[in-house]
Amino acid sequence: QVHLAESGGGLVQAGGSLRLSCVVSGGTFSRFAMGWFRQVPGKERVLAAAISWGGDHTYYTDSLRGRFTISRDNAKNTLYLQMNSLKPEDTAVYYCAVSLFAGVRDEGKDYHYWGQGTQVTVSS
Repeated sequence: QVHLAESGGGLVQAGGSLRLSCVVSGGTFSRFAMGWFRQVPGKERVLAAAISWGGDHTYYTDSLRGRFTISRDNAKNTLYLQMNSLKPEDTAVYYCAVSLFAGVRDEGKDYHYWGQGTQVTVSS
């Protein structure tokens, strides 16, 4: 059974950094794109960043470009999100997800497997 486990969330002051990790078990997903989504209460889950299977193509939502970096280690079945210069508006539950496509996908419907999420809270 496929399982995605996020870690690395927590409470940080504005301007600080966090690194999220997502370990995938129960399957090999080195040939598929992966992504990080985020959700705040009362709003839909939206894509934050995505990465192609080989890591050579990435996508970031406009507000995150230059502050967040998505990467992956296929040998370890692990996805990362380095978050720098955090802002209070980055507060959300962050989810990792695996697509069934090789290239970057920017819609939630293109992702098949999801983690349970990790809370990131940025205080002002």
